[in-house]
Amino acid sequence: MSEKIKIDPYGFREYDARWLYEKDISREGITNLGKGLGTQIKIHTQKENPRIIVGHDYRSYSEEIKSALKKGLISTGCHIEDVGLSLSPMVYFAQFNLDADAVAMVTASHNENGWTGVKMGIKKGLTHAPEEMKELKDLTLNEKFSNGAGSEKQIENFQQVYKDDLINGNKINKKLKAVVACGNGTAGVFAPDILKGIGCEVIELDCELDWTFPKYNPNPEDLEMLHEIAKAVKDNNADIGFGFDGDGDRVGVIDNKGNEIFSDKIGLLIARNLSTIHKNSKFVVDVKSTGLYSKDDVLLKNNCETIYWKTGHSHIKRKVNTEKALAGFEKSGHFFFNQPLGYGYDDGINSAIHVCHLLDNQNKMMSEIINELPNTYQTPTMAPFCKDEEKYQVVEELVKQVEEIKNNKIKIDDQIITEVLTVNGVRFSFDDGSWGLIRASSNKPSLVIVTESPTSDIRKKKIFEFIDDLLQKTGKVGEYDQKI
Repeated sequence: MSEKIKIDPYGFREYDARWLYEKDISREGITNLGKGLGTQIKIHTQKENPRIIVGHDYRSYSEEIKSALKKGLISTGCHIEDVGLSLSPMVYFAQFNLDADAVAMVTASHNENGWTGVKMGIKKGLTHAPEEMKELKDLTLNEKFSNGAGSEKQIENFQQVYKDDLINGNKINKKLKAVVACGNGTAGVFAPDILKGIGCEVIELDCELDWTFPKYNPNPEDLEMLHEIAKAVKDNNADIGFGFDGDGDRVGVIDNKGNEIFSDKIGLLIARNLSTIHKNSKFVVDVKSTGLYSKDDVLLKNNCETIYWKTGHSHIKRKVNTEKALAGFEKSGHFFFNQPLGYGYDDGINSAIHVCHLLDNQNKMMSEIINELPNTYQTPTMAPFCKDEEKYQVVEELVKQVEEIKNNKIKIDDQIITEVLTVNGVRFSFDDGSWGLIRASSNKPSLVIVTESPTSDIRKKKIFEFIDDLLQKTGKVGEYDQKI
């Protein structure tokens, strides 16, 4: 690989690709990524000239990166259909609407400025899983490129096609007042129009596009963003507050009193609402999610099953697809709705629409609806630093230690571990429904830690202290991004 072609191998994550531009990847490196992806798409589709939907988010350098990516794709023989400024879900929708072979969305989602990346997929509604990312990494870094004569065309006015698809059939009867916050990210072009279109009165908060992100990153897990939404909800006496991330595939929710509702709880409320109409359904949730799903009275009464699965939008998406589940909910705010509610991919605006349907169906405020769920004490998602090259090994070692503690019936806060789930790191549960989770982050050099207890805040903290003690003993874990 020549000196001009720079690609940090660690940029190939579990289910997308992200780098600091141009520190970790050069423009020529992006072109090679396009060549690798184009080659991979040809292998999987067995077509000489597959059609690829391409879009980009609103960052100062995203168009430049998209141009370099397209150059690589075209050199392998791909026909590009460029839908322009997009949200990730708009690009996914375009693959269905235009019946294309694959997608490539240039976005670093909610990451800080300087980051770039690509979300990509071949089978409709699915993005790359770890196996595809591994294959793409091999093709790209070892320059195993195919050659061909590709082409490019612009798809005009596709933003409106996407907006209309979400508005039609989703009209609500109740006049809901909604704060719509976009952190100056790309969702500002879409979310206010769509939510007005279904019948909401919309109060816009930071919906003007500004790639410097003057206030905070568009990230619905960012406390600063959530506090701003909460203030706007209270100031405007709104029914609900929504916060969208940089590429519009996630949503955060604030109730009418200005309280943040963790996404797994919102997912449970939506699942309850859907289960009354769609009995015998399956729901998929990630391992960071509340333990309430498995014992929920409403879901059990409607004969619905909940499957806990690997964290990551690609993993949950695929599990929703393979299980033919009605919906999937990920703790970070990625929600997936299968037919007849959606196309199976994550769309933050469609998720917000389902929250509006929930409010439309009940003569109650959001704060009242959330209070109907059993109370639990839950930590935020914490991310202690751990090097990319060490994090998986650290977790592997901790899995063994937790299994040993379970087998030896060693007590933690006077409880023994009753269940260990290892589909993604280690999630260990206790008799009272309390649990703790340790896994490796899929897109940053860190671990992911969550604990929850339906019993007490003290128990939640005791489980965290137990985990923190295990982490400190490894000698390979640094500062937390936040701590309880």
